Amino acid sequence: MTTIGIIYPDHAAEDEYPTAASRLGVRLPLVHIYGTDLHAVPELLDLGSPEKLAEGVGRLLAAVAGAPAVDGVENLDAVMWACTSGSFVYGHAGVRQQADQLTEAAGVPAASTSQSFVAAAAALGVGRVAVAASYPDEVAVLFTDFLAASGIDVVARGSAGIGTAAEVGALEGTRVMDLALQNDHPAAEALLIPDTAMHTLDVLPAIEHRLGKPVLTANQVTIWHGLRLAGSSVVSDQLGALFTRV
Repeated sequence: MTTIGIIYPDHAAEDEYPTAASRLGVRLPLVHIYGTDLHAVPELLDLGSPEKLAEGVGRLLAAVAGAPAVDGVENLDAVMWACTSGSFVYGHAGVRQQADQLTEAAGVPAASTSQSFVAAAAALGVGRVAVAASYPDEVAVLFTDFLAASGIDVVARGSAGIGTAAEVGALEGTRVMDLALQNDHPAAEALLIPDTAMHTLDVLPAIEHRLGKPVLTANQVTIWHGLRLAGSSVVSDQLGALFTRV
């Protein structure tokens, strides 16, 4: 069974990974690394530091070796840093360096959520997007800068101004739906919602139905890209338009 190791920051919406694993028939063992959960640049730089990510890889490898952190995992096919802001805050070149360090440490292909958004947009043939961010605007603009440097045209950006991941994790589905609907743009070919702290999987199909276009969310694209790094194409009608493409 395909196994994608997930390094997840603190606690917020990590329960989306076992939900997705059950729907897709894959393994998504998850370990945590910790910092403050503030959506602020200095804290995000610390959260995504080489030292913190090396700690996460170590925990995943210990799980594979039989430590009790994650049960029943025989191997890792890929590793994902399941954090958008803790990757794009390093800029376009820094995101690539971060992934290279993860790959070297884990010995398997690795990437971050920021890279997953770019890969997902490319797979859907999407060049123009709107962004519905939970972050304060000073952080959200760094995401749009990263997308622009990756060749994606951001036609609209909305920022909810939420200061911590814990607050984002507590948002109900109706609030997530409102955030999406309020920040779409007619010229956008897809809407991006970039925060792995946000619960989106259960409301994702309804958002796509309302908008009539693909919606890419952080935990969704992280799982999708990890599977593709592992050479696995899993199709599902439960995780948005992205997962309906082979």
